[in-house]
Amino acid sequence: MGERIEISGVVRRAGRSDIAQLVALRAEMFASMGVEETDPGWRERATSWFEDRLDDERAAVVVVAEGERVVACAMGTIRDAAPSPAVPEGRDVLVSNIVTVRDRRGDGFGSAALEAVMAWARSTGVGRAELMATEVGRGLYERAGFVETTFPAMRAVL
Repeated sequence: MGERIEISGVVRRAGRSDIAQLVALRAEMFASMGVEETDPGWRERATSWFEDRLDDERAAVVVVAEGERVVACAMGTIRDAAPSPAVPEGRDVLVSNIVTVRDRRGDGFGSAALEAVMAWARSTGVGRAELMATEVGRGLYERAGFVETTFPAMRAVL
């Protein structure tokens, strides 16, 4: 599905020393989407979330680093759900947090991070991956094999 992209960074699983940069990238992603930061406490909770998931076999947090600087990331988490005709195993992979620092966008870093997460997702034996696409990322996701579905995501605040 994806073509091999040559980049100057190193693609690897995230480590504890990357967590602050992962949270900063997540904040950058939301800012570029126009999402207001109304509760600054989310950053502390995101830090804890990353700490809890780095060693979890049901998650893959991938970074692309140039030296000590994380320039892109992507992640996948296995979701548990009841089996259905579309997903007979009842599990899928949620792909998310695909973001590249502003000054390195368009250099293939996001593609490399997504490619690594998709390789992990295929290795899990789970049969389907899903993501919430922005218009900016749509081409990247389509090149990775994602297609628009009939049923768009809906949300309710609880």
